[in-house]
Amino acid sequence: MQSTRGIMKIVRAPAAVTAWSDRLRREGVTIGFVPTMGALHDGHRSLIRAARLACDALVVSIFVNPTQFGPQEDLAKYPRPIARDRALCRAEGVDICFEPTAAAMYPPGFQTIVSVPGIARRWEGEARPHHFAGVATVVTKLFGIVRPHIALFGQKDFQQAALVRRLVTDLNLGVEIAVQPTVREPDGLAMSSRNVYLSADQRAAAPLLYRSLQAGAAAIRRGVREGSAVERVMADVVRREASVTVEYLAVCDPVTLEPLTAVDRRAVLLGSVRLGSVRLIDNLLVTVGVKR
Repeated sequence: MQSTRGIMKIVRAPAAVTAWSDRLRREGVTIGFVPTMGALHDGHRSLIRAARLACDALVVSIFVNPTQFGPQEDLAKYPRPIARDRALCRAEGVDICFEPTAAAMYPPGFQTIVSVPGIARRWEGEARPHHFAGVATVVTKLFGIVRPHIALFGQKDFQQAALVRRLVTDLNLGVEIAVQPTVREPDGLAMSSRNVYLSADQRAAAPLLYRSLQAGAAAIRRGVREGSAVERVMADVVRREASVTVEYLAVCDPVTLEPLTAVDRRAVLLGSVRLGSVRLIDNLLVTVGVKR
């Protein structure tokens, strides 16, 4: 692969990123992209490393997107450790750290909203009604600005990745979407920028969500095929901890995210719980007949 590595550039103007991308595309350079909202952790690092291996030039965006936060959500207090984020990007060989302002992304007169109603209507879409229209809109804009050949997303946000795949297919955006496995803490908790909000007691209870998904996967491997029965197994695990409130535990088709009445081939187990004011999400993919 052709190397473009050098000193990482911090770029705020969308037009400057597009000009850089267009020049490299004309030279035959493969551009990779990892869109983030910052507060980077080892999950993001795994995406950046995978992208670095798959491309010649790499862009990481850091943009806390206001349109995917609802009125009562945590936009104002969302963590923004920009110096630490930049240091991680530099250490991993990122070429461009794209840090647009909200005014640059949504200038006066902006009114276009992108929606993917089928995939967005359930699960996170029901819990956060404004969320996925904001995600779909900002991802469409970022792809138009960065013009990558490949973009990487994490499996932890399974519904988001499914939505982006549908978006790219439906709108012929020409971006390859690669989804990387969830990176977990030693006790199984999926890494997330929001984990910093957990108190010590909440952090101790948080891995229960992953254990519930593991129990559901184990039930399927034992031969349980009814979706509702698998969901009961998962719910029984979470009920052991009174401080954890279930928002949903579901057995779904991994492409459409529609609930499955019966598991006959592949399924994704989706879960969301609340510990105080903190929402956690996680998932597991299960293939019937495959033991792990």
